Amino acid sequence: MKQPASLADWRALDAQLGPECLRIASYNLHGCVGHDGARDAERIAGVIAELGCDTIGLQEVFGLDSLQETLGMAAVAGPDHLWHDRHVGNALLTRRKVLAVRNHDYGFPRHEPRTALDVDLDVDGETVRVIVTHLGLRPAERRFQVKKLLELLRHVPLYERVVVLGDINEWLPFGRPLRWLHGLFGHSPAERTFPSRWPLLALDRVWVRPRHALLAFGAHRSPLAVQASDHLPVKAIISTRELPRSSGRTS
Repeated sequence: MKQPASLADWRALDAQLGPECLRIASYNLHGCVGHDGARDAERIAGVIAELGCDTIGLQEVFGLDSLQETLGMAAVAGPDHLWHDRHVGNALLTRRKVLAVRNHDYGFPRHEPRTALDVDLDVDGETVRVIVTHLGLRPAERRFQVKKLLELLRHVPLYERVVVLGDINEWLPFGRPLRWLHGLFGHSPAERTFPSRWPLLALDRVWVRPRHALLAFGAHRSPLAVQASDHLPVKAIISTRELPRSSGRTS
């Protein structure tokens, strides 16, 4: 089975591939609160700048206007939820043209509000559907939310590019939510991202359909990323067209 290129190949692939490839990341901002307890959107913006991605799905968003201005990116905001004084909404930052925006409520009774931000992007003339989500902490909640997500996508034609990313909150490698998502999209690579200082759990994921469109994936670990949030971001390179065999993808 072919595996995506590692982050060791990122620079080579990034230089070789053109604007027809989407460079995308997922990042749980933890409300921009770092390990020092300070809320610092500028520090988060610094981590996002390090990623070198044109599109970033965000969870637990705070200071979106500031991030947008600092980074010079367009912002798409999902519903702005507060839960026990924590910012728990989703958002998308992008340099691509936004074609359509949809929001889906995946809330579970008496639990933290959960949504999916569903955005169509124009990637060099091709439409790519990007869904940003943050699943619940309890197993029953995650199962409910993944079933809703699968219902949403089950009838999308297989040839259409779909990217699902976010903090999945599933730490069991054989948990039903992961198995269900793998069944629809193909197996998602996993790298440990939480907690950011000493990552033990692969909570942050990217799924792509068709699966072979995922060219590179990995967690981004830097001194700034370790301090800025309790999650490390993950990033991926995704093709929007069939690439020649000499594209630089490793097996």
